[in-house]
Amino acid sequence: MSCRILLTHDAEALQYWYGERALAGLAQLGEPVVCPERQWSREALLHEARDCQLIVADRATPVPAELIEAGAELRAVVRCAMDIRTIDVETASRRGVLVTHAGPGFVQAVSEWVVAQLINLARGLPDYTLAWRGGETPRPVMGRQLAGLTAGVLGLGHIGRYLTPMLRALGMQVLIHDPGVTVPPECGEAVSRETLLARADAVICLAAHTRETEGMMDHSAFAAMKPGSWFINAARGALVDERALQQALNEGPLAGAALDVGSGEGDVPAAALAAMPGVLATPHIGGMVPEAIEYQALQTVEQVRRILRGEVPDGAVNADSVTLHPIDS
Repeated sequence: MSCRILLTHDAEALQYWYGERALAGLAQLGEPVVCPERQWSREALLHEARDCQLIVADRATPVPAELIEAGAELRAVVRCAMDIRTIDVETASRRGVLVTHAGPGFVQAVSEWVVAQLINLARGLPDYTLAWRGGETPRPVMGRQLAGLTAGVLGLGHIGRYLTPMLRALGMQVLIHDPGVTVPPECGEAVSRETLLARADAVICLAAHTRETEGMMDHSAFAAMKPGSWFINAARGALVDERALQQALNEGPLAGAALDVGSGEGDVPAAALAAMPGVLATPHIGGMVPEAIEYQALQTVEQVRRILRGEVPDGAVNADSVTLHPIDS
């Protein structure tokens, strides 16, 4: 009997965020169960989960306890993203269900987004474009050169390690704060958070979302920043106190901000912030390029392949709670 693989993607997400190549790869390993309508209903997902051995979960669909418990034969939940906050890992572990996540295929794309927004903030390019489109002739305004400025990077993960050499290649001095991480010389200079905030012309938030980092950019953090500096968030909206950010934009010291994340639905920037002068907001599209999406989708195919062989794949988060055996496919 073929292994049944439930994909939680709705019809649009399956096409846009998974793709034909990855779906064909799954079809070689088992029987993919895809959304029969435009969107999954809760009842339909629970019904299909009953006799599926694997769930491939998209980034937007939670995998709560009831979905895990509905799968009497469920062996693994494979998240097609890095973020597993909406998967009930505790319930999965208790039931012997492996949970995995995909790797950071979006590193290059997000790094490019940060550089693009740095240039936009420094030169005011969007304002000129919008003025022309509105039928006005914009007045040239003196911009700032990135070479010679100081970038402060909060969090030296995959993105930070790729981005920081790019910033240095632009002629920027790079300061880095990430407690417990050894900063390679090619990335920049390790400093305290206080030093970074005080010296950086642009503070770039790339920190992971943890209990310790939640709300880290608060009133005191923004008040400690350099007058005329910029704030860029390509991490998570929960790291920022948005009222504090609004105040820093209205009253100083910030000259502008670029946000790809926030408290809006789907972790997009809040509408009130996005509408403010000096703010460049995008709807969580930093990693939204075909290369990144396909990278993560194809990773889930490889993870499924290894799980079917009874192997623990890269990206497993609860392997100590699970005993895997080969699954007939």
